[in-house]
Amino acid sequence: MSESGTSLGRLSIWQAALVIARRDFTAILFSRAFLFFLLGPLFPLAIGVLAGGIGGNIANSDGPETIAIAMSAQDTAHILAARKNLEPVIARDLPKLESLPASSMEPPFDPVHFLATDKRQFAAVLSGSTEKPVLTATSERLQQWHGVVGLICAAAMSGNSLAIPHVAEQHLASSSLSQKRGRAITAKGAQAIMFLLIMLLAGMVLSNLVEEKGNKIIEILAAAIPIDAVFLGKLFAMLGISVLGITVWGSVAILGIGIAGISPSDIPTPAVGWPVFLLLGTIYFAMGYLLLGSIFLAIGSLASTVREVQTLSMPVTMFQVLVFFLASQASDKAGSALEWLAIIFPLSSPFTMLARAATDGHLWPHIAALAWQITCVAVFIKVGAKLFRQRVMKTGKLSPRKRRFFGAGSLLFRNSSARHR
Repeated sequence: MSESGTSLGRLSIWQAALVIARRDFTAILFSRAFLFFLLGPLFPLAIGVLAGGIGGNIANSDGPETIAIAMSAQDTAHILAARKNLEPVIARDLPKLESLPASSMEPPFDPVHFLATDKRQFAAVLSGSTEKPVLTATSERLQQWHGVVGLICAAAMSGNSLAIPHVAEQHLASSSLSQKRGRAITAKGAQAIMFLLIMLLAGMVLSNLVEEKGNKIIEILAAAIPIDAVFLGKLFAMLGISVLGITVWGSVAILGIGIAGISPSDIPTPAVGWPVFLLLGTIYFAMGYLLLGSIFLAIGSLASTVREVQTLSMPVTMFQVLVFFLASQASDKAGSALEWLAIIFPLSSPFTMLARAATDGHLWPHIAALAWQITCVAVFIKVGAKLFRQRVMKTGKLSPRKRRFFGAGSLLFRNSSARHR
């Protein structure tokens, strides 16, 4: 029998990985730190919602912006009447107008000085006459109101008889252009959410691995099971923890959307439909997490301290940001060489294919992409395990002294695994 055969009590690589995954998952799930891990992302979200509510209240308390009219009494009356007549047609774009008393317009009247010193906080001043109006405001307000003020003055000069034909309305649920833009928004949003989740969650494997290297638990495990199984078990344990965290955060987000009164119909529907899109999103998150997590595990195998982990993981993090930008640019150029490059490159493939699911309804490319990503995950894990053996276990096998030292631990682990089976 081979040394790895079950007759000598050693587990297969998948059985051993399941034991490691169950061990790590249970240890993290019932730790006090996990509760703070779940609550951590919710605090910035709650602060953002509160800040947005406060900002909205402040904006609403200011009321609509008002233009002060500094004209003769006759021109002012014509301007106000013209605005009233135009309100049923273009009410949304019409600014609020308010005439100034004669005492406020004593010559020489300076609109700039008036806006700087008046306590009523007008947004602009309309002076001159209906034939030659002068609008004093900031550049932003001038761009917003230039045409509207000109239309009001034209209606005032025509004796408020400006002929505006009635426009019949024919409602359309959506056009091809609006549908394309909506799906592009969904694609970008899904990419950003998946990137943030992966970057937030993938780093968990590092601290766990460095801790176990420091207290020699890794060497005990390596004496009992294949080192590849250690990598697999830790990856899938952290993936399970990540899925649990996303489930909690997603439930809170759905609850918050319901409280805010946002309808699901307000979010553009992806090309493959919401059920398939959410399924693909879950799968692509798992692939992206396993790809990046395997790299972080390899980094953890090369580091002995937390400081070394931070030093080695920083380039990978920055590189992952560049990968996200690549996938984001590729989603804007469907069918181009850039998109194919982003699909083939393993780290950007999950992000690019998720965006493709939002903009393209064909499903066969996802089957091919998932097969490619699974292959890359297997290769990354194999390379990471090899690096671990070379860096930590030196030749890939325990020295005779270490084997005798960890022999008791190996026997205990095998007996524990047999009981689990």
